[in-house]
Amino acid sequence: MKAARSVSLLAFTLALAAPSPASAKARYLGNVDLTADVDLDRLFGWRGGRAFIYGLGNFGKRPNDSAGTLEGVNNIEVGKSAGRLFEAWVEQDFGGVSLRAGLYDLNSEFYATDSAGLLIAPPFGIGSELAATGANGPSIFPSSALAVRLRADVNSGNGYVQTAAFNARAQTWGDRGGIDTSFDDGVLLIGEAGHAIGPARVSLGAWTYTKRQEDGFATDAAGDPLMRRAWGVYGMMEARVSGSEDGPLLDAFLRGGASDGRTSNFSWAAHTGLLYGPVWSGRDDSTLSLGLRYARTSAPFRDAMRAAGETPSRHEYGLELTYADRIAPFLMLQPDIQIVGNPGGVAGAQAALISSLRVTIEMPPLRR
Repeated sequence: MKAARSVSLLAFTLALAAPSPASAKARYLGNVDLTADVDLDRLFGWRGGRAFIYGLGNFGKRPNDSAGTLEGVNNIEVGKSAGRLFEAWVEQDFGGVSLRAGLYDLNSEFYATDSAGLLIAPPFGIGSELAATGANGPSIFPSSALAVRLRADVNSGNGYVQTAAFNARAQTWGDRGGIDTSFDDGVLLIGEAGHAIGPARVSLGAWTYTKRQEDGFATDAAGDPLMRRAWGVYGMMEARVSGSEDGPLLDAFLRGGASDGRTSNFSWAAHTGLLYGPVWSGRDDSTLSLGLRYARTSAPFRDAMRAAGETPSRHEYGLELTYADRIAPFLMLQPDIQIVGNPGGVAGAQAALISSLRVTIEMPPLRR
């Protein structure tokens, strides 16, 4: 049997969020991942079968309480400390086509760019115009949902097409109520296709909910929120800009997405950045990344802010610079600095400065 298990304290982060000198506070937060990946062919003789289980634990404080941003500043920050069953799925490979079913992280395969992976601001993982939708958010960190995913590789692996259907309410073991099996909130449908074009890979995707979602501000004559069709599209491109496998590599990414603009706080967003490494000769894991993000606030969000007596901004934007290096076989250090303009979508708000140190302790996989 081939069964891989890894136990790793993926991140223990000390973050300093400083929207103004008088309100700066240091906050810690942590993340623990426990995964098991099982080859069902070797275990049961199930040809092409694979199973995956992912347990997630999060604890600590919320640095965004000090920063006050709309999009967040740390991709392991959660609203409530808890242990959760994040993923538990079975996959069948038919040779170039695979079918996956179970608790499944949408962002593990959809709306994801490898060259943005070092950056820790949440929108570099998945665009906020999708991340902010749904009854409890879509099936992304830290809460997943039951799903079915179909993927096909095309043109000798140079391209792919994939589609998935998710329970619209992300809720799993560790969340209040456990795994939601009612599907009362409908289904989130998403599709994506990508292809290599020279040194670049280009992908396009689209998503929608089968049930209408509440408008962020508008109401009917009875005062109830108007119900809208929630939908969106996105595109991604990443490319090797320079370098070779035996020397430093420079990769770039550009991505953006737009939504219906009525059912969440964001109407569209864009992200771009660079990934460079190794930075130092002889230090293969030394990596530097720079990212720029922009999110356009939606009209309902701005209307709601005006109704509350606030002056809204049409956008929130951020710049992030981060460096990671392995200082021991099991230990990674990653200092990070971010600056966010118009935090909270408030016009004229003082920019938020967030500095952090991420310490990652990794255990090697246990195999038997």
